[in-house]
Amino acid sequence: MSGENLGSITYSFFKDYLIIQKGLRPASIKSYRDTIRLFLQFVAADSGRKITRLALADLTFKRVKDFLQHLENERMNHIRTRNHRLTVLHTFFGYITMRIPEMLAVSEQVAAIPMKRVPPPETSFLEREDISKLFAHLPSKGHYALRDRTLLLFLYNTGARVQEVADLRIGNLDLDDCPRVRLDGKGNKWRTCPLWQETVNLVKTLIRQNPIKDALENAVFLSQNGKPLTRFGIYKIVRRHADSLLHKRVLNQRHISPHVFRHTAAVHLLESGVDVNVIRGWLGHVSLDTTNRYAEINTRMKEVALRVCEPKDNSSTGYPRKPIWQEDETLLSWLDSL
Repeated sequence: MSGENLGSITYSFFKDYLIIQKGLRPASIKSYRDTIRLFLQFVAADSGRKITRLALADLTFKRVKDFLQHLENERMNHIRTRNHRLTVLHTFFGYITMRIPEMLAVSEQVAAIPMKRVPPPETSFLEREDISKLFAHLPSKGHYALRDRTLLLFLYNTGARVQEVADLRIGNLDLDDCPRVRLDGKGNKWRTCPLWQETVNLVKTLIRQNPIKDALENAVFLSQNGKPLTRFGIYKIVRRHADSLLHKRVLNQRHISPHVFRHTAAVHLLESGVDVNVIRGWLGHVSLDTTNRYAEINTRMKEVALRVCEPKDNSSTGYPRKPIWQEDETLLSWLDSL
């Protein structure tokens, strides 16, 4: 093999390939970091050496397979977590092969490890009456009452991901004639979402209360110490206000997360008759298949469709013996004239 060692390749994988060439966001970088750290710790323990003493030759196909089994059997990770870790390893070994062609055989074996099939996660959302109940019970007084109400309404209005809200800056907002917001989504893909007037009013009031009112780079949602809210801070705020709904059989899960508001926005847009392609652009989905799943879980729209298809209960004999169109004289006359 060439003179490059595992340490230099791992460093360039993060600093050059992931950050500069792929342009991944910090949250994605951390996810890659966690996987590679776990893998190298496993290899070090399996080989009986310190991580600093590992060589590229220690990264074998067998150790990758054993690592995946370790995740499932000892760390008790979910299959989705196992699949995500495998995706990271596919990328990592592919990069190693670009730098060290002698690793091609091992990388091909790792690339051939399949993802395990797993049912998609349940998509939970709030009904309209639950949203109304939530906002009706939000505190109207207190130091953070305005911020929290604005945050929850913004999540519901835009369907934004939690990281997109954490990264939101005043300069991303246009609150004049056609109010809208520009959101920095996955892969640094920007999209524009319209804002309701109620959202605009709350955001304007919140910005006026911010310590630095005129700085376009200033965050919209601030923490207690005046710094931008992190994604974990947003999670805590949402859970504190929304988990009371869990005791009223709204959702079959432990907590209501910000992502539930994203699902809720999509379902309510669909119920309002918004085209699915518009919803795809609204939420920033790459594939239309991701957006279409909301049509599958929307029980209310299924019930409406069922009522439309349901035969009228005007006879005890059930369905009519012949199609309804055969009883339409106007239609039959038109068909005869063809």
